[in-house]
Amino acid sequence: MKIFLYFIGKTRDRHANAMSEEYIKRSTRFAKCEMREIDPTRFDPWEKHPAAMKVLLDPAGRAQDSAGFTRLFDQPRDIVFVIGGADGLPKTWKPRGDLVLSLSAMTMPHELARVVLAEQIYRALTTIKGHPYPR
Repeated sequence: MKIFLYFIGKTRDRHANAMSEEYIKRSTRFAKCEMREIDPTRFDPWEKHPAAMKVLLDPAGRAQDSAGFTRLFDQPRDIVFVIGGADGLPKTWKPRGDLVLSLSAMTMPHELARVVLAEQIYRALTTIKGHPYPR
């Protein structure tokens, strides 16, 4: 399984970006993980990763606790996570996602959403492997 975390927009907060990168780096001990910035006018997750599960992050998405989030990793296919930028996700993408997920009912900067998502990915992978981190 490979995990891809894509985000729309430029990073403005280098500290938040460093935290996201650290969690993704830790996650690579358990699975191949990649995080990068995308331009939705030049990148199509469905074309790039046709067989992967697409999880789109949106405040109006389904709420999920950490245990439920961990169950996403119980399947053998790759997982693509996409976080929208300041204007959210392209409207045509939401209906095409396998899951539209909310990290919180509260509004947060997309840099912070990346940190939260990257940490939850790490938490899920360590939970599956029986690592002591998630206790």
